[in-house]
Formats: sequence, C-alpha cells, structure tokens
Amino acid sequence: MQIRKVSLLLALGAASLGTSVAAEDGSGPKNVILMVGDGMGFAQVESAGLYHHGKADGQPYWQFQPLAATTYSSSGKGFDYVRKDPTDSAAAATTLSTGVKTLNKRIGQDADGKPLRHLYQDAEAMGKSTGVLSTVYLSHATPAAFTTFAKSRNDVEELALDMITNSSLDLLIGAGHPWFDDDGKQVGGLGDKPYKTEGSYDRIGGEDLWRAIQAGEAGGDADGDGKADPWQLIDDLTGFEALAKGEGASGRVLGVLPVASTLQANRAGDKKAGPYEVPATPNLPGMALLMDGALNVLSQDPDGFFLMAEGGAIDWAGHANAFGRLIEEQHDFDLAIEAVVAWVEAHSSWDDTLLIITADHETGYLCGPGSDPELKPLEGHGKGATPGFQWNTGSHTNQVVPVFAKGKGAEKLLDAVKGTDSRRGPYIDNTDIPKTIRAVWR
Repeated sequence: MQIRKVSLLLALGAASLGTSVAAEDGSGPKNVILMVGDGMGFAQVESAGLYHHGKADGQPYWQFQPLAATTYSSSGKGFDYVRKDPTDSAAAATTLSTGVKTLNKRIGQDADGKPLRHLYQDAEAMGKSTGVLSTVYLSHATPAAFTTFAKSRNDVEELALDMITNSSLDLLIGAGHPWFDDDGKQVGGLGDKPYKTEGSYDRIGGEDLWRAIQAGEAGGDADGDGKADPWQLIDDLTGFEALAKGEGASGRVLGVLPVASTLQANRAGDKKAGPYEVPATPNLPGMALLMDGALNVLSQDPDGFFLMAEGGAIDWAGHANAFGRLIEEQHDFDLAIEAVVAWVEAHSSWDDTLLIITADHETGYLCGPGSDPELKPLEGHGKGATPGFQWNTGSHTNQVVPVFAKGKGAEKLLDAVKGTDSRRGPYIDNTDIPKTIRAVWR
C-alpha cells in the first residue's frame, strides 16, 4: 500500500508559508501530471511528428489546448538573438517547480541562494502522493530541481544523497546505476566483491548509500510519523514490468534503471545514424512502461498525486546534433504521453486529472534547411523518412517552447497569456505553469 501522509502538520507548515492547499469543495484537480521534455522545442516535436505520422502536428496531443512559453525574459530580433544567454536545465526546472526565476546551475534556490518551495511539497501538504521520474540519471538537473536545494547542479552525489535520504517523495525513478555502463552492460555487482565496479557511485549518492539501498535501509521519515520509511529498490526490467502491471510495490519505490546515464541516447554506435538504424540496447524499459508503473504506485493514494516526468535525453541528442536519436527520444516521450492519456481515460477522468506537457528550454536551434537569416520549417519527406533539418548550435536557446494541456484547470493557463509569437501563437511564461497549478489547487 502507498504510504499515506500525515497531512495536518504539513498543511499547517504550508499555511505558514502562504502556499495554497486544496479547495474544500474539491474543485481542484485530484491528480496533476507535469511532463517535461528536456530540450524540446517545437521543431523537436515536429521532427517526430513528420517521421512517425507524416505531418508536423501528427501527435494526438496537438488536439489538446496548445500554447507556447518563454523560458527567460528576452527582447531582440534577428536569427542570432535566441542564442544569447540561454537558461540551463537547473534554472528552468527550478522555475517550473517553484514559479520563481533563478540563476543557471541553481537547484531549488532563488538568485540569493534561499530555498524555494517545490510543487511536490504543496502536494504533500494536501496529503497527496508524490513522484519524480526521469529517463536520465536521477540526480541530473531536472529531477533534482523538482526535489531538492543546492547552489550548483554539479554536486551530483550530494544531490542524490539528499533526494534519497531527505525528501518525502513516494516514488523516484531515474538512471545512474553504478553497476551498469551506457550500453546496459553489467560492470559491477559481480563475484565475491560486488561493490567493485567500473561505474560510478556519484549519481546514486555514494557507495555507502548504495549499500544502504541494497539492504533496504535507505530513506528517511516520509510520512511524518517519526519512523523511517525505507525505499523499495527496483533495478531490472522484470521489476519495472511488474510495476507497470500493478504488482511488486508495497511502499516507497526507488527505481534505478540498469544503465549509467540514460536509456538509449548514449548507447554505442554511430551517433549521426538515422532513426533506429543503431539497434536499441536490450533489457531496458521505455518511458511509457515507466509511466505505467509510476501511475500504478501513486494512484493508490485516494487523495490523489503529483508526478513530474522528464524525457531527459531529447536535450542530450540536441547537444550532440544527433537528429536520428532526437527523433527516437522525442517519440519515446510521445509514447509516454499516450500512456498517460490511456491511464486517465481508463482509471481516472479529465475532471480529476490535469496533464501539462512542456519543456525547460530548446536545445540545438533546430529548424529547416536553408535557415538564416530566415527561420524555415523542417521539410517533411513522408512517414518513415527523415525530415530535412538544420542544427544551428550545440547549446540551449531562448526560443519559445510548446505547452500542451488537458484536463481539470487547463483553461486557466489562458488567463496567463502575455502576447502572441509570430510563428507559434499565444505564449505564457514558464513561471505561469506552476502558478497555474497552485491556483487550480486552491
């Protein structure tokens, strides 16, 4: 059974900080699911749409309420201005989790280094279950920025240690397994010295914490009853498949994917190959399977839940200008969205659940061939054919990013519209997403 929250103390703490709690009339959404495609600009979405559906807006979620979002306050014109001083994932994810702009590298802190209040803490104050899921290692910038507090995203061991030992999350899933490499090959946990590994313990919080996780002894007091609530470790495909079937979970779930950094984007082979030309690493789940498992765990709480789920390697493919792998990662994220929609329609309803899909920033300045000085669209060559494309950087940009929303309270995002982008239509700011979630939770 899912751990129930001791919500009274948490609610009192929330009230003292001026944060919202659930409306007494139950008018807010019971469940909030925020899906973040790291590095996912409009062109990234369109690339997978063209390849898999034959049209740029082929994914079903284009039928949701579509908007754009700014990821930092910027002004300027011309082809180059969006490449100047872009946000990083730590700052942008902190903003999406807290509603406050901050400096690059900051995790859950404002520009002065003061800790901010995360959305998951608001959900905890309402007695809801909470989870964070990522397809990259669990102490990476985005999952960390939705969970913990630090001056720098680079302190990955400390971030993981705090996330696992001090957070009150009910579910935490990500890569970073110390006994596997980027191809899912086991390099530790073998023989009579299982803790000797060619991998690294940094991303899981250090060897001592990993030993405690293995022993079922890691995890602080998550429900406020004064007793430790240890994590149940799941770290193989069989375990994740059982979770997706609604089996094998009896408490807090810590899912450590059996791969070093991310599911497929860093696997061996030609990084510039076309989509799916390099065989996928076997024995690893897709994001859709992870979402099924997470929803099964969190929905056991009758008070509802908050889940942030990140498709983290869309960004990694963008940094590498690896267009084939970008399409693979975007499609994996798209399938995860479809899994959420299927779950809502089978086990919940759009009157109970709010789903918001967005990005922290765009990566790669992806557009159509021949762009500069004019920004041109991707060239579709038919379903199953690689679109015509052009990368313009290996870094982040300040282009507006997509927002798709459906369910209870989605229309409230329209109240935050700041203006109209000439290419992408009405836009809000990224701060408006957590502010809207908090508003509809009142």
